[in-house]
Amino acid sequence: MARITIEDCLKRVKSRFLLVHMTAKRVRQIREGSEYLVSSPKNEDIVVALREIAAGKVVLKEDEKTGQA
Repeated sequence: MARITIEDCLKRVKSRFLLVHMTAKRVRQIREGSEYLVSSPKNEDIVVALREIAAGKVVLKEDEKTGQA
């Protein structure tokens, strides 16, 4: 499988700031036992999280009360 790049992820996410937060949150979910959303054997959790974001499997959910992400 080809390397994942920041540019691949930024096609799905508005900014690098949001990308960092989404990736960190997804890594925590994976480490707490969440299943992988993409097939990515022998990769670290952060790489898996970035692959999931680039594939469009992880999306930003807007907070209904504040209207913010």
